[in-house]
Formats: sequence, C-alpha cells, structure tokens
Amino acid sequence: MVFIGFLWVFHFYRIFLSSGRLRLGIFPREIDGLLGVITAPLAHSDMGHLISNSLPLLVLMTIIFYFYRRIAWPSFLLIYVLTGLSVWVLARPVYHIGASGVVYGLVSFIFWIGIFRRNLKSIILSLVIVIMYSGYFYGLLPNQEGISWESHLFGGVVGIVVAFLFRAMIERDEIVVDPWADESDEEDFLLDRDTFKLTKWEREERDRMGQGL
Repeated sequence: MVFIGFLWVFHFYRIFLSSGRLRLGIFPREIDGLLGVITAPLAHSDMGHLISNSLPLLVLMTIIFYFYRRIAWPSFLLIYVLTGLSVWVLARPVYHIGASGVVYGLVSFIFWIGIFRRNLKSIILSLVIVIMYSGYFYGLLPNQEGISWESHLFGGVVGIVVAFLFRAMIERDEIVVDPWADESDEEDFLLDRDTFKLTKWEREERDRMGQGL
C-alpha cells in the first residue's frame, strides 16, 4: 500500500509541479534513457493508466509480501530492475513508461514459483493467478498501439528467472515435517517403533541377537 500510495503521489506531483513526462521513461540503448530503469515504473500517461496498474500491483504485492516473506523484497527489486534493464537493452527505440512490466513480472513470478516448488500453498496461489490474470496473455502480443508489449514480455521472462533463483528458499510453513522422524525415547510410545515394519518372528530374532543368545 505504501508503494501504491507513492505511485499516486508521484503522478500528481508530475502533473502539477513537473513536466517532461517522456524524460522519465526508458529509452533503449541511450545513456539518458537508462535512468528510466528506476523512474519509468513510477510514471504513467494518465489516470486510467495509473489505475490499471495500481489494482493488480496491490493484489500481487500483497500476495508476495504475505505468503513469500523471506524472498519478497529481493524478488520485487530484482523484477523491478531486471525488467527495466531488459527493456533498455532489447526494446524498440521509443520511450517506455508505466509499471505494467513489473506487474507482468509479479504475475509470472507467483505462477512459476508454484510450478518450481510444487507444494500445496504455492500451487493454489498459481491457480489463483491463472484465474485472475489469464487475460494478460494478450498483452504479450507485439505491435499494439501505445502499449509497451516489450515491457510485458521481458517482465514475464524475468519473473520466471527470479522464481527459479528463489525456488529453494521456502517459507517456514512450507517445510514438510515427517511425524515418524521424531527422536523421542522409545518408552514414550505404547508400541515398538517397528511394530508395523517387522513381523513378530523378526522382532523376537532381533531381541535374541541383542541379548547375545
């Protein structure tokens, strides 16, 4: 919510107290456009553009910061920066603004982290993302007027890469506990630990060998 609030404050500041919207964008392969890696996701062309990015950002960042707390900040920052750098290196030589690349990166990250981890929580979150944002696939198609489809595409690819990098850094609630791996003393149990693993004859044979008979 703090980040979304900052986007709105920045938008109104730019409208009333600043000018030069395009200078905030990423202009590929130009040194002056490199600053846009940081500033472009903060700049939006109009209120409709800002709203269309604010709502999914609020949902996606809430999911990441609530369910993936250990990796929330590094994942978000990597998606933010690497998406911008990819656009600067590979995109068309026009100005690219808006946080939609970050949105696509977060959608991709949440979906693919479920594929890589394959535990119940992450799989459910992946399915939620599919249901809510499956329509975003059309944003990857090229040659859309006024849309930086490169930001969408590179954001999606970066999301996959970041999910793969953090696939092993699981949360505490994702740790699988084996109830049979308890190291408690045998007298704490009503039956022998191997009651259902060995036959009666095998247990008697083990006891005789243990007593040196």
